[in-house]
Amino acid sequence: MIEGLYSFQNIFKIPELKRRVLVTAGLLAAYRVGAHVPTPGIDGHALSQFFDQAANTLLGMVDLFSGGNLRRLSVFALGIMPYISASIILQLLVVVIPALERLSKEGEAGRKKITQYTRYGTILLSIVQSLGIAYGLESMRSPNGLAIVPRPGWGFRLLTVLTLTAGTALVMWLGEQISERGIGNGISLIIFAGIVVRLPSAVVASYTLITTGELPILLFLFILLMMVAVTAAVVLMQEGERKIPVQYAKRVVGRRVYGGQSTHIPLRINTAGVIPVIFAASLILFPATLTRFVPHPWMQAVADALSPGRFTYTMFYCALIIFFTYFYTAIVFNPIDLADNMKKYGGFIPGVRPGKKTSEYIDRTLTRITLPGAIFLAMISVLPDFMIRWFNVPFYFGGTSLLIVVGVALDTVRQMESHLLTRHYEGFLKKSKTRAVR
Repeated sequence: MIEGLYSFQNIFKIPELKRRVLVTAGLLAAYRVGAHVPTPGIDGHALSQFFDQAANTLLGMVDLFSGGNLRRLSVFALGIMPYISASIILQLLVVVIPALERLSKEGEAGRKKITQYTRYGTILLSIVQSLGIAYGLESMRSPNGLAIVPRPGWGFRLLTVLTLTAGTALVMWLGEQISERGIGNGISLIIFAGIVVRLPSAVVASYTLITTGELPILLFLFILLMMVAVTAAVVLMQEGERKIPVQYAKRVVGRRVYGGQSTHIPLRINTAGVIPVIFAASLILFPATLTRFVPHPWMQAVADALSPGRFTYTMFYCALIIFFTYFYTAIVFNPIDLADNMKKYGGFIPGVRPGKKTSEYIDRTLTRITLPGAIFLAMISVLPDFMIRWFNVPFYFGGTSLLIVVGVALDTVRQMESHLLTRHYEGFLKKSKTRAVR
């Protein structure tokens, strides 16, 4: 405990890291302030009653990813999901459209251009989603029969589109600023903040259920142990890796001898981290949200089929997570470039020929170890649905949210650790540092 506090104190001894941490905290605080600014023209009490009734449905899951903003219909009600959806679309288009593929390989200039296209796509998706939400809200009523929109019409619709689109643009800007000037991935941290901020109210609600006898204490302890076990499993899978040995041949340059050392390539079981879960949730929530707000029998049937707990939702969600795990791993890890760099500097894998054979070996190994990681992500993500159905209790800190919280926390701590270690400070993960020295 004391050693951990000492490591955190080291953060404030490095001016750059201290500035990044404070910038991140400040921008996240600004995001939470904006989450309490309501959209005009809404009866907040009636909307809250409606979401209380839809707690364990698709709208409840959408509200989870928006950090509770959809329940209040704040200016950040759409959250960061349109930006994630636009990013997915652009990354898929880069694979299938040669012009975008060439643009992605043009370095910093190409990356900025694709980011600009992503922003345009975010605005377009925000307009479509906010207009669908405005139409849907006009036809909704609370359980008591109160109209959620007292004065419907085009004035309300245009104002809602303008407000929610501007809010999404601001959230997108905050996420980019955190990634550029702060610490960690800004988009993931915004989702992280929206989930964590609900933890105190969940603890209070659980305590109320226990005191009233609605939630047996033994069942609560069992759920708590399950959460601890799932958290430990998430950490284990996030940090697990396969080490491929690499040997560097000796080279004589002038009077000096280079190489002749042994090292390894750390291939992580879950290279993509928590991104596949966020991508899959975004992709499954976008069409389901639109169909939920369209009063048509066919659209309602689609929305019901994509509601949490349904077999179609579970299978589609798991398939998307597995797909995006492989897809994102292929984007961030290039075995061909790695094999070429190894060959250039005289490195080789024992028993494998340099060049093409090395890249094929790395790709085959990565494909094999990614499968259990993808299946694990899918299983943890749908676990809360089964827990809710089996025990009929509110599972406030579910698998998807738990994966995001643990994954983002580990990634942020890892970045802080790299800042500390590069400046000769002792980091948080001392055991891993000891193994690296050996």
